[in-house]
Amino acid sequence: MKVLVTGYTGQLGYDVVQEGIKRGISMVGIGREDLDITNEAEVCQYVQRVNPDVIIHCAAYTAVDKAEDDKETCWNVNVLGTKFITTVAKKVNAKLMYISTDYVFDGKGREPFREFDKPDPLGYYGLTKYEGEKIVRALLEEHFIIRISWVFGINGHNFIKTMLRLSETRNELNVVGDQYGSPTYTFDLARLLIDMIQTEKYGVYHASNEGFCTWAEFASEIFQQANKDVRVNAISTEEYPTRAIRPKNSRMSKQKLNDYGFEPLPKWQDALKHYLNELAQEVK
Repeated sequence: MKVLVTGYTGQLGYDVVQEGIKRGISMVGIGREDLDITNEAEVCQYVQRVNPDVIIHCAAYTAVDKAEDDKETCWNVNVLGTKFITTVAKKVNAKLMYISTDYVFDGKGREPFREFDKPDPLGYYGLTKYEGEKIVRALLEEHFIIRISWVFGINGHNFIKTMLRLSETRNELNVVGDQYGSPTYTFDLARLLIDMIQTEKYGVYHASNEGFCTWAEFASEIFQQANKDVRVNAISTEEYPTRAIRPKNSRMSKQKLNDYGFEPLPKWQDALKHYLNELAQEVK
């Protein structure tokens, strides 16, 4: 099996490639310096040359605030890029896995969103990711669409690294306490995705570590586990205005993972512990 992974320089793409290599799978990881996914001819030529059995499409424009102003770039990467990747996947008869997001939902209510609930994005980033989902569904009958949330991994920037950096100079922080979701450790997620592509259990899935929390609760747990003496004050979304509206409810049901026999990811607190150990090893 040969697997092509776009977005290799990001958190998830990097860990997916590492996981595949560990299992003896032929992995080809590419970043934007290797391939411009917004160039149709280039995408077609490159993918046909690699001729993969599976494409895991992690590459995306994910700067949610910038997306509100740089709509053209966001559309080109998330919509056109996905269209070109999906089209050539069909041409070379490769399985396609498209990585989507909790931002496709409107964030209303308190119940976890189910895999079949109708998306209704609040911002432009979420809109483009949903458009990508629709393209994948329209062009390929057999596909995986994986919605993820609150991602953290060893390769790249994330909330945990930001909190740890701030803890070096601050002993008190205001963190949003009315947005709920599930942190997702790319090391754990990568194992699930590699398991999944070796099956024909196609469809839409929600994948994140088990359990829900707010950003403020997440921050408190980070400081507690990292032995940092930082006080966290939970504030409202309105007290921390951002260019793009954040969904207050990013809880997602993972019922389909269970129904199809996939192993649930560990609890987010356990994932955090593993990740902090991984960060400590990097420093040594």
